[in-house]
Amino acid sequence: MNLIDRRTLPRSGLSLPVIGLGCAQLGGLYRPTDPAEADRLVAAAWDAGIRYFDTAPYYGYGRSERRLGAALCDRPRDRFVLSTKVGRLIRPNAGGARTSGVDANGWADPLPFHPVYDYSRDGILRSVEDSLQRLGLARIDILYVHDIGRVTHGDAHAHHWDALTRGGGFRALEELRRDGAVSAIGLGVNEWEVALDAMDEVDLDCTMLAGRYTLLDQTSLSPFLERCLATGTRIVAAGVFNSGILAGNGKFNYADAPPETVARVEALTTACREFAVELPAAALQFPLAHPAVASCVTGVRSAGQLAANLAWAQAPIPAAFWQALKARGLLNETAPTPAQVTAEA
Repeated sequence: MNLIDRRTLPRSGLSLPVIGLGCAQLGGLYRPTDPAEADRLVAAAWDAGIRYFDTAPYYGYGRSERRLGAALCDRPRDRFVLSTKVGRLIRPNAGGARTSGVDANGWADPLPFHPVYDYSRDGILRSVEDSLQRLGLARIDILYVHDIGRVTHGDAHAHHWDALTRGGGFRALEELRRDGAVSAIGLGVNEWEVALDAMDEVDLDCTMLAGRYTLLDQTSLSPFLERCLATGTRIVAAGVFNSGILAGNGKFNYADAPPETVARVEALTTACREFAVELPAAALQFPLAHPAVASCVTGVRSAGQLAANLAWAQAPIPAAFWQALKARGLLNETAPTPAQVTAEA
């Protein structure tokens, strides 16, 4: 895989690098990230050829956007793609109170703010304005609606969905795209079902889909990815390690992995040993074989972790490995594999 390759989002014409850097760790996900370490990470990504960076107001309650913007502000703006998200407004804590340690959402020593869901037209426009201020940049390339979904919101989903549909949230996204304030719009979610629902409401350029098209989960293949391919909507694959279990940390969907998932990972690991393949390399390369997938975004904390991810992205994997996974029922038979893409090239 060539890390500087780009794939086009057909609806917008935006050219998206095949590998991107997810910047939740810049916001202090689970443990603090030193400012100097954050700067080194972005610099190392740039030096490695990465030109796609994804962030969100939610990450550290503004900290990730601030750090990423500061690290990119002197780079040529036409040389990189930047995405951020809407759906939460970041509000000051009463009395400027700060959280010490890791808060209930997993942010370590976050800025003295808290998130408030707002998917309305006014909320989305305000969120974009706030993000531009924190980033210190004049343009956002891709704008994702963050964490809308039934699993995420439970009984409150209907209220938030109404804000997007009847409350003008989707119309705000369309206005921003039409006026050139952003180049592309989409969803940033863990649930493919809600992205399919959204496609009935608005023409999405892309969806950042976390953890739902991976070596462990191909449930989105049909009908979602089929429809994306048919309509020109593209996928940015995120969470390809499924919260880390495919990279060795035992977590799946942000919690301890259930026994059946552990057993499946053990079977994948056995296959990897047989073919001298590193499991994280297979996990990183697999989603990019699907023609609806334009890019893969991975989150890392240090330049060393980034180097490991980039090595996995380029590691050779024999075609027989993918064939074995399908023969053993470890991969959906209809899922495209990197070996097929290479053969067709």
